[in-house]
Amino acid sequence: MSFRSVLSGDVRSAAIAFLGAHLVCGELRARIVETEAYRGLDDPGSHAFRGVTSRNRFMFGPAGHAYVYFTYGMHWMLNVTAQEEGIGAAVLIRAAQPIDGLETMRRNRPKASTDRGLLSGPAKITAAYRITREHNGLDLLDPASPFHIEPGEPVQEILCGTRIGLSPGRGDDLRWRYADAHALEWVSRPLQELTSLLEKIP
Repeated sequence: MSFRSVLSGDVRSAAIAFLGAHLVCGELRARIVETEAYRGLDDPGSHAFRGVTSRNRFMFGPAGHAYVYFTYGMHWMLNVTAQEEGIGAAVLIRAAQPIDGLETMRRNRPKASTDRGLLSGPAKITAAYRITREHNGLDLLDPASPFHIEPGEPVQEILCGTRIGLSPGRGDDLRWRYADAHALEWVSRPLQELTSLLEKIP
């Protein structure tokens, strides 16, 4: 089954499917190890919860495209749009394991003290890849594009837990955060904290 068809269904399944995939931009390549799912009108933690706005309009576009937004006045966040066009949903790319182009990533992320910290958070990924609003709407599933997502090695064990950074009552209880159980050293939270939040998917 292709990423496009998975994305057209439940966004939670899409968030799981992207674990192990590769984020590619020129010489840069990294393996996605952590994602979060954000749905539409039934998900108060989602930008799509209140309908279409000038900020989130790309989230309502066709599945497989980039939805990039600015947060906290300083960070960009990369998402992959999901579900049918007109229904707002997206997968947040939360953390990745660097594979190629590490020297460039280190230059773009000078505050990272180790390679494990290069891509261990959504804002770190966008900084390392120089992703900005200019990437909004790009088809991330087009292999001919210089910036795209490719299939990778299947993930053998997946952990799930609550999403990060949401206010109480805004979907903070939904266990729609997913991580590769065998790559926890690369995720966005310390190992001891992450394992206390997550449980194996039945």
